[in-house]
Amino acid sequence: MINRKQQPHITDPIHLPLQLPAAETFTLSNGVQVYAVKAGAQEVVQLELVFDAGNWYEQKNIVAASTNFLLKNGTRHKTAFQLNEQVEMYGAYLNRACYFERASVSLHSLSKFLPQLLPLLVEVLSESVFPEEEIHIYRQNMQQRLSVNLKKPDFVANRLIDAYVFGEQHPYGKYSHLSDYDALTRNEILQFFQQYYQNGQCTVFIAGNLPNNIEALLNHSIGQLPLNGTALVKPEYSIQPAAQKKYFVLNDDNGVQAAIRLALPFPNRHHPDFLKAQLLNTVLGGYFGSRLMSNIREDKGYTYGIHSYIQAFQQQSVWMVSTEAGRQVSEAAIEETYKEMLKLQQQPIDEAELSLVKNFLIGTLLGDIDGPFHIIERWKNYVLNNMPMNYFDITVQNIKSTTAEELQQLAKKYLNPENFYELQVV
Repeated sequence: MINRKQQPHITDPIHLPLQLPAAETFTLSNGVQVYAVKAGAQEVVQLELVFDAGNWYEQKNIVAASTNFLLKNGTRHKTAFQLNEQVEMYGAYLNRACYFERASVSLHSLSKFLPQLLPLLVEVLSESVFPEEEIHIYRQNMQQRLSVNLKKPDFVANRLIDAYVFGEQHPYGKYSHLSDYDALTRNEILQFFQQYYQNGQCTVFIAGNLPNNIEALLNHSIGQLPLNGTALVKPEYSIQPAAQKKYFVLNDDNGVQAAIRLALPFPNRHHPDFLKAQLLNTVLGGYFGSRLMSNIREDKGYTYGIHSYIQAFQQQSVWMVSTEAGRQVSEAAIEETYKEMLKLQQQPIDEAELSLVKNFLIGTLLGDIDGPFHIIERWKNYVLNNMPMNYFDITVQNIKSTTAEELQQLAKKYLNPENFYELQVV
């Protein structure tokens, strides 16, 4: 019997053994690689097909995102309504998303309905027709949504800061204009669909309580598509950052709040500083107890929340500080942010704070391996970014072994205020 008068032993997360469960791999008859995690007590499954079909590959702005969005808006045999009705009949969820290098189509379903839903997914990927009336509705909706969002300082700041860091012609820096939707044509969408979906490069990730014959099911459906198992040749783009570092954009004459972005170009995940920089970033502004939150939110009261994060793209990353503050105190908030960066350069982080942050990050990793969907997300991140298969172990080891002196040297190397792009949008 448990002795309720005796406090149970508490183990800090940093002392727990962590291991990322393995993913099974197999190749379909068309050369498509599949990564599968069979786990979980619930009879559910998540299937995601990831294509090299992000805006990196488009010849004209918004074509990649528009193609991806309109995938479930009609095939040769079904209207958009019929497609959605059939998915909902099985209690499933068919979604799509478009990013910089890649785009995805995902299916969430009860395991027992996967055989019925796979043919529908294949139909979407092979027979989508992109009706003119659906494109017209999409165009109107997106223009209306963009018009509304352009009045929001936070939205405008997110658009502009990447353009300053990478250049508006670079895939990481370009953004949509209202005129882009007027110029969008069905032929452009069809051509992109044929090249990058019907005959594109694809990787499959599946997780959950999988049927025993999952390999045969996928081979009989996705394995019959004319997909390309080899990587596509990526277009080359050069980064053209803005010469100026500081910007103030007046978006609303009567605006009382400023959206603030501070951005530093930073290497990608393959750089030896990347993992240690994640630890340093957590101290700076990566969790609720961070130095930026303690100073600018709790002490000064300039904002409800301020965060820093490393926005990791495949080719390059950006170290970003993001907040919204009152218009009258936005300059002061920026000044205090830079002060916190300089403190990290001048003084090593004390042992108690470093231990707290390390435990927080290990606890986050524990959450990331809780359940099959989280596990496959980790594997997807590693596979698509060409990381070594032991990258999870490398991450844990870096968190546990990094010293305060190493973080101080990183702060001196990267957290220099004069190197940050600074943007305020009111």
